[in-house]
Amino acid sequence: MTAIKHALQRDIFTPNDERLLSIVNVCKAGKKKKNCFLCATVTTERPVQVKVVKVKKSDKGDFYKRQIAWALRDLAVVDAKDAIKENPEFDLHFEKIYKWVASSTAEKNAFISCIWKLNQRYLRKKIDFVNVSSQLLEESVPSGENQSVTGGDEEAVDEYQELNAREEQDIEIMMEGCEYAISNAEAFAERLSRELQVLDGANIQSIMASEKQVNILMKLLDEALKEVDQIELKLSSYEEMLQSVKEQMDQISESNHLIHLSNTNNVKLLSEIEFLVNHMDLAKGHIKALQEGDLASSRGIEACTNAADALLQCMNVALRPGHDMLLAVKQQQQRFSDLREHFARRLASHLNNVFVQQFTQALLQLYNRSYFLSVPGHDQSSTLAQHSVELTLPNHHPFHRDLLRYAKLMEWLKSTDYGKYEGLTKNYMDYLSRLYEREIKDFFEVAKIKMTGTTKESKKFATLPRKESAVKQETESLHGSSGKLTGSTSSLNKLSVQSSGNRRSQSSSLLDMGNMSASDLDVADRTKFDKIFEQVLSELEPLCLAEQDFISKFFKLQQHQSMPGTMTEAEDLDGGTSSRQHNAGTPLPVSSEKDMIRQMMIKIFRCIEPELNNLIALGDKIDSFNSLYMLVKMSHHVWTAQNVDPASFLSTTLGNVLVTVKRNFDKCISNQIRQMEEVKISKKSKVGILPFVAEFEEFAGLAESIFKNAERRGDLDKAYTKLIRGVFVNVEKVANESQKTPRDVVMMENFHHIFATLSRLKISCLEAEKKEAKQKYTDHLQSYVIYSLGQPLEKLNHSLKALKLG
Repeated sequence: MTAIKHALQRDIFTPNDERLLSIVNVCKAGKKKKNCFLCATVTTERPVQVKVVKVKKSDKGDFYKRQIAWALRDLAVVDAKDAIKENPEFDLHFEKIYKWVASSTAEKNAFISCIWKLNQRYLRKKIDFVNVSSQLLEESVPSGENQSVTGGDEEAVDEYQELNAREEQDIEIMMEGCEYAISNAEAFAERLSRELQVLDGANIQSIMASEKQVNILMKLLDEALKEVDQIELKLSSYEEMLQSVKEQMDQISESNHLIHLSNTNNVKLLSEIEFLVNHMDLAKGHIKALQEGDLASSRGIEACTNAADALLQCMNVALRPGHDMLLAVKQQQQRFSDLREHFARRLASHLNNVFVQQFTQALLQLYNRSYFLSVPGHDQSSTLAQHSVELTLPNHHPFHRDLLRYAKLMEWLKSTDYGKYEGLTKNYMDYLSRLYEREIKDFFEVAKIKMTGTTKESKKFATLPRKESAVKQETESLHGSSGKLTGSTSSLNKLSVQSSGNRRSQSSSLLDMGNMSASDLDVADRTKFDKIFEQVLSELEPLCLAEQDFISKFFKLQQHQSMPGTMTEAEDLDGGTSSRQHNAGTPLPVSSEKDMIRQMMIKIFRCIEPELNNLIALGDKIDSFNSLYMLVKMSHHVWTAQNVDPASFLSTTLGNVLVTVKRNFDKCISNQIRQMEEVKISKKSKVGILPFVAEFEEFAGLAESIFKNAERRGDLDKAYTKLIRGVFVNVEKVANESQKTPRDVVMMENFHHIFATLSRLKISCLEAEKKEAKQKYTDHLQSYVIYSLGQPLEKLNHSLKALKLG
């Protein structure tokens, strides 16, 4: 048991600053025998804590482990079962009763005696010892290998002690004096016994000789014992006083712990309250701004914006666990929700009114611009000429500037009430689409009038409604937010073009597309058309870009970026069919905010593409040369738009229109080839330079001036190749059919003219055709000289033959 006690002290209690005083080997009563140890321990530090610890051997059996510990002050009763008979069973009453069976009665008695002494020494509250003999409670009972703690000392009496150096030296000297001390231990022991008896006798004789001194010593010892008893009584009284102080200090310690715990809880509670107050308290000024703030002034808009941001922060604060269960938090959240709903309704109503007001102002400006044309008695031709000078689109920058003040509030509305945000977006598109439709149609009407130079169509303005009634009707329809604005101006889709007095017939014209001759059209008219068409495109581009930029900023949408591998509709011009998947009235499905910008632009500017196509058709009808101008101008504007944003509405729309322009250009070239094939020569007339050869010269000269440094030079080169091949084929055809003029003369004259034209223009893609024209001219010249002039000029004929053979 001593070895076990040392092992437990070393492995379990010493690391915990505890000292083992008593140990008993026990098992639970009435159960399977699973032995464990109950240990009585005290701490080495002040204040001393007394515990009863249960130690169990591990399942592997190589070490002990601490299983459970009870404070001795929690022990209420110790029941030894029987005070007379020896019984190894005993009970310990803590919070519940633990029944134990000791391995021996001596170990049980020693353990109970140790518990009693510890109770007397350290606890003011005494433990009830039931069925325990009074003798056991007065002194410790030794048994076997173990002893309990003594009355004044906490350490065991029989604890093992090593020999010191002097004792080892004395034993060695004694063993060296007897040679057989090691070989004959019994003889050595008998010798030591005899010497001990001799010493005992001498000691007794010495004691008997000093009996008087012994009596005096005994008397002194008795007096000392009395003094010790008095000291013990005082120590006991002091101990009781100290025990009372200890209990008071323990109570104070517990009270301090409770106070510290209370302070900690108060600090945490204050932190939570400050968090809620700081993050969920909206200033009165913000509340007033949300409820009554002026949304028409810049200062009011700024105040409402700051208040809306503060409200959003309060509503989006990340609450800590348990905050949402507080009634005050729920009430505050409901108040924030009511404020948000009220301000969202007020903001949406105000912005809708701003849309209506701006639309009304723009509509009045539009009527003021064109109303004088409908006044009875006005000279229509003079007023139309004055009106047609201004080929410009109205500037919406002031409207955009006024609305951009609400951009942050629109962003707030988008994040808090998407339904109202979406409704405002729809209303804005409805209003703007109607307004732009009126403005753009009027703009194109003016462009068409300037192109045709006629006042015939100006009578259409007489059908305009009166300004006051029309504006009133449009404004009333806007307040419903669901009606459709109807345009009051008609388009000039059926403009008639005056033909010149002297036009060549269609069969002899290379570039006539509308029963008109290019020679009858003045160069100034072509330049005029080019300027008008360029002005139209130059006015449309900033209008679309400004509106797209405003939409992205005001509605807080991302600008559309180009996607890898995306091919616009203008990139496949030679395919014959367009890859368009939508039209102005069918928006694409919204998959992102970038697509939303595109959808809004399609709805707002739904009339641009049809109007451009009508203008292109009119220009092509006026003069087929215009297809060259339109191809160059439109290609340049498409290229510019694609550099800015390949997937934008402007880039896509211009690309779609460019497809139409390219088709008209290809159709023009095909028709000219067809007209060459249909040329017929009178049998009685002489043939000189063929008309389509001269007109090819005219076409090439003009095309070179138009396509100088143009992006679409490749299209012209393809057209050149088709036209020159048609000219070559049809020159030979006419030469073969000519009866009045020799074939070689027709071929020689026309190919000489073609060669001279190509040499002068220096068209790089027609170098091979230039060489071919020179070769044909040379061959037919020689053939004409040899076969037609050979009879009267025999010597010249022979010289030419020799030159040819050489």
